Amino acid sequence: MDKKNSGVGVLDKAVRILATLESGPHSLSELVAATGIARPTAHRLAVALEFHRLVSRDFAGRFVLGARSSELAAAAGEDRLLAIAAPALAALRDASGESAQLYRRQGDQRICVATAERLSGLRDSVPVGTVLTMQAGSAAQVLMAWEEPDRLHRGLVNAKFTAASLSAVRRRGWAQSVGEREAGVASVSAPVRGPNNKVIAAVSISGPMERLGRQPGRIHAASVMATAARLTEYIAKTK
Repeated sequence: MDKKNSGVGVLDKAVRILATLESGPHSLSELVAATGIARPTAHRLAVALEFHRLVSRDFAGRFVLGARSSELAAAAGEDRLLAIAAPALAALRDASGESAQLYRRQGDQRICVATAERLSGLRDSVPVGTVLTMQAGSAAQVLMAWEEPDRLHRGLVNAKFTAASLSAVRRRGWAQSVGEREAGVASVSAPVRGPNNKVIAAVSISGPMERLGRQPGRIHAASVMATAARLTEYIAKTK
């Protein structure tokens, strides 16, 4: 038996589709080209996976990984990033004095998957599970900045940041926003990287502009980047 195949053909093909979608959105034609699965079969399997929420669709109708994948990983205790996110964010919160969050991209949105809120005083509260736009905020900038060019340019439509802004993010390794996602709120974010150096999450701190100022990155970029680097290192060691 081929080591890449289990002998259960339909399952092997479904897994091939999911593995292909790990790299990002695919149209049906792109799925067929990448997997070598016949078009009618690829469509039937992708739609079935969508029914079970293992696959979803983005704004352009392309197939993307669905929310159920993350839910299963978390339930099985295999999500290595979330395993250390809580203590890492708590340490960042204590060092910065601001609320800290971890975001992941899901299609055309981003989701807060872990948080450590400021213990007292005025704060920016983002509960776990909060779904936010990919068109504003420093975390959105980070999750967008290292995308493939075609996906990046599509994502810039109606965004509050520009291609030049994202170029600056890539150059310095962090992003900041002031009143971009919400009036009066500032934030600083940095990328967490997984296999093949791919950006898989964004670490952020956020709080009122009256505390963080109009250039929050000058004060907080180093600590946010250090936290992101620790998470990246942990993932590399445990893969």
